[in-house]
Amino acid sequence: MTVARTRMPRGLFADDALPLYERTAKQLLDDLRATAAHPGDRLPSERALAARYAVSRVTLRAALADLESRGIVRPSSTRGWFVADLDQLPGPAAATEATPQVQGLADFARVNGLTPSSRVLSATVRPATVSEAEDLRIAPGADLFELHRLRFLDGLLVVLEHNRLPLTACPALAETDFNTASLYATLRAADPPQTPRVADYSCEARHPTPREMELFEIGDTMPMLVATTLTFNQAGRPIELTVQVYRGDRYRFRASITNPA
Repeated sequence: MTVARTRMPRGLFADDALPLYERTAKQLLDDLRATAAHPGDRLPSERALAARYAVSRVTLRAALADLESRGIVRPSSTRGWFVADLDQLPGPAAATEATPQVQGLADFARVNGLTPSSRVLSATVRPATVSEAEDLRIAPGADLFELHRLRFLDGLLVVLEHNRLPLTACPALAETDFNTASLYATLRAADPPQTPRVADYSCEARHPTPREMELFEIGDTMPMLVATTLTFNQAGRPIELTVQVYRGDRYRFRASITNPA
């Protein structure tokens, strides 16, 4: 697996196969273009938009957060939502297509035509340790949502994932079944939305632990690649600390390296 994003061919999935918030975002964007909206135009209220598209306020906010993450709309803390730039969507030959993106496994699977699935090993709320609190900028002992999952693509086990998130960022985490739900979709639907925007990422190789050998059904000679990610939301606050353990033969990390001079 690679974390580099590739463009999905048009027409590969019908619109009704997309998550509801994405269909709503597409409808809203189509309406903005159809009405020749300009940067700075104010959108109708969230209540009016939710009624127009026959969705809940939670879904509507996730759709707006999706458009915000692409630079199409922007929020005002007191005045609602405004058009930012309808020309932010990349064209067919955008040069940044292959650059790594902050995306969950479900997002990666969708744009690459794969079927994701998960098996939750444990999901708990516990006090944050001093180290976790330092990384996530919360108080030691604050409520932390901790999730261990096995993640599959087309039924093939790819990664053992350990997620830790401040519960205050999205209280719904504790009530969500992540055997079927997407973690990032749940964050985008939070109130206020939590949009993963930037991530600090590191990767290293090591031998598997006995537990990993059991779960992956491998021997001790198979190298494991361990990726540690600290993800920040649209406001620059850390919202997720994740460790992902991959079989060495099922993971590839690719990035563009540039000279700032």
